[in-house]
Order: sequence, then structure tokens, then C-alpha cells
Amino acid sequence: MRLKVVVDSEAAEAPYEQVRAQIAGQARSGALPVGYKLPTVRGFAEQLGLAANTVAKAYRALETDGVIETRGRNGTFIAAAGEAAEREAAAAASAYAERVHRLGLDLAAARAAAEDALRAVYEGS
Repeated sequence: MRLKVVVDSEAAEAPYEQVRAQIAGQARSGALPVGYKLPTVRGFAEQLGLAANTVAKAYRALETDGVIETRGRNGTFIAAAGEAAEREAAAAASAYAERVHRLGLDLAAARAAAEDALRAVYEGS
């Protein structure tokens, strides 16, 4: 297993988005397993012929999406996607519960609002 990223300077997508999308795709497919250590921002930027800020922007987006995690001086690694997604969903649900409680909605109304929103997203309404 090896990280393979190719940046096409002629592509419509920005270079950072190409880097982000390719790493995310490889993580999702299992080509990059959980715990795989990514190159440093500077090293990877040099390897790809990009500015360090470009790679840093891609890494920040991947971290926000829960695809990678930075462990301080130890480096940046492919994260356990399910765990990160579940943590983020739990945090969002908690924030929602706090907000609807402050708004004075009862449990049934809060559930109905959440279900309507989920249905709209999942069913494309």
C-alpha cells in the first residue's frame, strides 16, 4: 500500500481539491488503511511540486471531514472513518437537542423536525 496522488495542472479542480479527493478516495476504498502515516506537508508538497500551503489546505479539509487525524509531532494518519463520523454525528445531535430544548419544543416536535430534515436529505425532497 502506497499513497498515489497525481495533480493535473490543466484540470478544472484546484490542486488542493485534487489532493483531498484522491486521499479521501483511497482511504474510503481501503487502499490506504486506518493508521497509514501520510507524508509531512512540506515533504508531500515538494514531492508533488506544489506549495506547502496547498497541501496543508487539503490536509485541513481531510481532517475536518474525519478522513485523517493529526497526532501532534507523531504525524498525520488515516483515521478510523466510522469512529470520526459517529463522533461528529453524536456532537451534532447533542447540539440539536440543546437548541430545540432552548426553543421550547417538546420531544415529539423535536423528533418530527429531525426526521423531516433527514428525510429531505436522504430522499432528495
